[in-house]
Amino acid sequence: MKRFRLYTYSTDGLQLHEVRWLRAKTISLGIGLGVLLFLLGIEVNQQFDDPVGLGIVRNAGLVSENRALRDQLRFMSGRIDRLQATLADVGDHGNELRLRLNLPRLDEDVLQAGVGGTEEASAVGFSSDVRGLVTDLHRTVSQAERELRLQTESYDEVSRRLETEKLRFARLPAVKPMEGYYTKSFGMRLHPILGIYRPHQGIDIINDVGTPVYATADGTVQFAGRESGLGIIVAINHGYSVSTIYGHLSKTLVRQGQSIRRGQLIALSGNTGLSTGPHLHYEVRVNGVAQNPIDYFFDDVLRVASRR
Repeated sequence: MKRFRLYTYSTDGLQLHEVRWLRAKTISLGIGLGVLLFLLGIEVNQQFDDPVGLGIVRNAGLVSENRALRDQLRFMSGRIDRLQATLADVGDHGNELRLRLNLPRLDEDVLQAGVGGTEEASAVGFSSDVRGLVTDLHRTVSQAERELRLQTESYDEVSRRLETEKLRFARLPAVKPMEGYYTKSFGMRLHPILGIYRPHQGIDIINDVGTPVYATADGTVQFAGRESGLGIIVAINHGYSVSTIYGHLSKTLVRQGQSIRRGQLIALSGNTGLSTGPHLHYEVRVNGVAQNPIDYFFDDVLRVASRR
């Protein structure tokens, strides 16, 4: 088979020169043109949103989306970390409230317990760095959800206890029952009429007959009428094993079974029963045992009827 040869003619030397490596140069030129056309085709394909379906534009878009996703995940993780810090401050305040109301504080181990589980499964299909971010984000969110639930339950408990304490305080004798001169007469003393030493289970408040007498706490009238010794009395049951007695009255203004509020007018002072002069005999009892009423006067508590 004859080989095809290509010669060039030189006018200077009037000679023919054979062109060497023709095939190699032709092939190289063809490859170069092919690569150039291929790159040009890809560029045109990208300009028209990959109508050929090579996937190059789509893959580049996915890389861009993944980069944006990582940035968003880091941003959201930072926000959740700040929310957790705020939640921790709320928890500290909540524990302070719990201690004030004699409730046990929420233990940090309880808040941290039970976190984990299936976070890894939700990150399947992501690259390793994105999967790590997603897993950490799920774990952080799960922790925040658990802590928020526990704090919500804690505040509900605090709210219930606070309402109970408000009710209990409203039923605690805390104000003076009548204006007048208060005597320190609680305890053993010589009875002014009987002439013997015996326990005086309350205090005497001296004032004119008809001076208004007020309930010292919320409660229910247990008795209103006359008895020996104290004459006309009003006895109020305040619940929580606490009761008060108002004696030597001239008139009662309430009836048995009636609900009473702190500061409500219940009677007028008098001089009935074993009494040497107009005054109010006032008792505070806890579980039936007489207490010194002086210990139940709080100057910062207003003598007004409760509003609920």
